[in-house]
Amino acid sequence: MHTNARPPFTMEQSMRWFGPADPVSLADLRQAGCEGVVTALHHIPNGAVWPVEDIAARKREIEEHGMRWSAVESLPVDERIKTQRPGFEAVIDNYIASLRNLAACGVTVVTYNFMPLLDWTRTDLAFVLPDGGRALKFELDAVAAYDIHMLRRPGAADAYSPAIRAAAAARWDAMDDARRLQLERTIIKGLPGSEESFTSSDFLAAIEGYAGIGHDRLRDNLVHFLQRVCPVADELGVRMAIHPDDPPYTMFGLPRVVSTEADVAALFERVPNPSNGLCFCAGSFSIRPDNDLVRMVERFGARIWFTHLRNTRREANGDFYESPHLDGSVDMAAVVHALVTAGQRHARRIVMRPDHGHQILDDLRKVTNPGYSAIGRLKGLAELRGLEMGILYSDPAFAARTAAPASLPAT
Repeated sequence: MHTNARPPFTMEQSMRWFGPADPVSLADLRQAGCEGVVTALHHIPNGAVWPVEDIAARKREIEEHGMRWSAVESLPVDERIKTQRPGFEAVIDNYIASLRNLAACGVTVVTYNFMPLLDWTRTDLAFVLPDGGRALKFELDAVAAYDIHMLRRPGAADAYSPAIRAAAAARWDAMDDARRLQLERTIIKGLPGSEESFTSSDFLAAIEGYAGIGHDRLRDNLVHFLQRVCPVADELGVRMAIHPDDPPYTMFGLPRVVSTEADVAALFERVPNPSNGLCFCAGSFSIRPDNDLVRMVERFGARIWFTHLRNTRREANGDFYESPHLDGSVDMAAVVHALVTAGQRHARRIVMRPDHGHQILDDLRKVTNPGYSAIGRLKGLAELRGLEMGILYSDPAFAARTAAPASLPAT
C-alpha cells in the first residue's frame, strides 16, 4: 500500500498572482492547493532595476501564506532592448542588476518574452460558452477590422486575405461606437500582466519604431540580449524562461521570433548557455497546428523551467478560444505525461501553473482579471493535479518511484 504522506507530484503546483490589488488573494491560492506563486513587481517601470527591498518584501509576503515564490512572471524586456534604440545597453545593465537582486533573494526562475509592443492578445474577453461560462477568444477578422478601419495602419489591408478583409469590413459595419471602442481597449489597452498599454495613435507611432526590423533583425536583437544576460545568469544559477509568442504569428506587421519548434531550436543553438531555457506555454504553441507539443517537450525538456498548461480550441483562419484544460486541440494527457517524464529524467520539479481559466459560478458575478478568475483556475489546477496523479500511478515506471519526487529539487 502507498504510504507516502506527500502526493508524488513531479511538477510544482502554482498560480499567477498580480500583487496586492489582485482580486484573488494569496489566501485564495493557498486554499486552491498551490505550493507556489508566480508573480512580478508590476509597480516597477519597465527598464528600471528591481530593488532588493521590494523583492524581499514580496517574497516574505508569499512565504507568510505558506507558499514560495516559484517563478517571476515577468521581468519585462524593455522595448529599447528589442529595437536596440540608443541607450539599450544601459537598460540591459539594469536587467542584469535585477537578476542579481532576485538571485540574492533566492528567486531563480525568470520568465520574459520578446514580443514587440503587445503581450498576449485577445479580441473577446467574455466569449460565452455553451455551459454559460465565459472564456477568452481571438478572431483574426476582429484584429483586421481594428487594424484596417480604426488604427488605419499604412498597408494594413494588404496583410489580410480577401476573405478576411471582407469579414473585417462586415464586422466593422455591424459595430456601434461603443463596441468599436471596446475592441480597441481589448486589443491594445493591456491585459493582465501586459507590459505596455497604448492609445491607437501611440500604438501606430510605436509600430513605426519597428520600421526596418524584420524577423531576422529581431532574432539577432534577442540573441544579443541573451549573450549579455546569460553568462551572468549562469553564474547566479538563474534560469531564464522565454515565453512563446501569443498568438504565435505576425500581427500589425510586427515580427515574431518564438512561435515554432524551429524558432526555439535556433535560439538554443545560438545561445547554448545552460541558463537559456523555455517557459513551455501549451496554449500559445497549440494555436499553430504545425507545432507538435509532445515532441517539443521531449526535445526541449532539459531546458523547460516553467510550463503554462492551457488548452485551446482551434478554428479557421488562426482563430481560437480557450477551452477547458482537458478538452481542446491540445492532447493534455500526452503533454503532461511528457512533462512528468522530463521532470523525472532530469531529476527536478518543473514549475507549473494552470494558465487562464473560465469565468464560472460565483465569479460570473464578480469583477475579475480576464483569464485569472479564481474558480476557473482552481478547476483547471484540480484537473491537472488529478491527471498528473493518474499518470504517476498508472505507469509502473513511475509508480515504483512514488517517493522520489518528494526529494526532487524545484526548478
